[in-house]
Amino acid sequence: MAHPQAGGPAAWGPSVAGSPDPAGFAWTLTPELVLPLIALAALYALGGWRLARRRPRERPPWRLAAGVAGWLALTAALLSPVAALGHVLFAAHMTQHLLLMAVAAPLLLLANPLPAVLWGLPRPLRHWLGRRLVGGSRLRVTWARLTGVPVAAVVYAAVLWGWHHPRAYEAALAGEWVHHLEHLVFFGAAVVFWWPVIGPAPRARRPPSYGLRIAHVVAAALHGSFLAMLLAWSPRVLYATYAAAPRVTSLSPLEDQAMGGVIMWAGASTVDMLAVLALVWRFLAALERPGRAPVELGAKYPPV
Repeated sequence: MAHPQAGGPAAWGPSVAGSPDPAGFAWTLTPELVLPLIALAALYALGGWRLARRRPRERPPWRLAAGVAGWLALTAALLSPVAALGHVLFAAHMTQHLLLMAVAAPLLLLANPLPAVLWGLPRPLRHWLGRRLVGGSRLRVTWARLTGVPVAAVVYAAVLWGWHHPRAYEAALAGEWVHHLEHLVFFGAAVVFWWPVIGPAPRARRPPSYGLRIAHVVAAALHGSFLAMLLAWSPRVLYATYAAAPRVTSLSPLEDQAMGGVIMWAGASTVDMLAVLALVWRFLAALERPGRAPVELGAKYPPV
């Protein structure tokens, strides 16, 4: 789908009646987005069904619900009219990023998707990948280092702040594939960030302590809130594309930017607060089981 430029295609401008053209804000059904989402859903459904036949107790319904909700959030972020509106409304773009990083990523990890996805693959490919995810394989060790709390925190912060720099942000708005890359990096950084908090399979190291996980989330909430406040309180429009874009709401470009900052702050802070509360609850529950290891969110599955 071509990206609208300032003063560009009429599809983004007002209609004859003076209101925005609804066709300009349709679903973004491009193959490079639709096909991976369909493939992910198919693999997860088939693999989950195969696993449920072998060990039904290890596929509780709440994991399926989390997986479906995460997939729907990912689909809404990438395909729904929110994605199209993101080219002319900063607030819509922030909603899109919030869905990717604070909703879809943690929900999909709560679903513990890797075992199901592996079991959805053909047997030869499943065995080939399985051998590279067990023991001390290079891939597993590398992933363990990347998802360690210090590295995950730095990666998440660098991606969040880096892509909001005006030059990087404008490059994403100007080029379709750069925009896809931005979203892929955002989602990947969110997966890296949430991985040590949730602890899905496979685990290459002992999960971090609850205290470290809480500090990890709180630190991200603090610097994310600071970025959101910079956007909301800026006395000028930081991104030229939105200053020149056709107005599809009554908000001025500066008000739109402030609204986007508020959405970023309120949405991410709510998710972070819920994550901290869940971690505290699990920590207190673990204290009531002396002599037993804390139950993590990951689970054991039959060999691939």
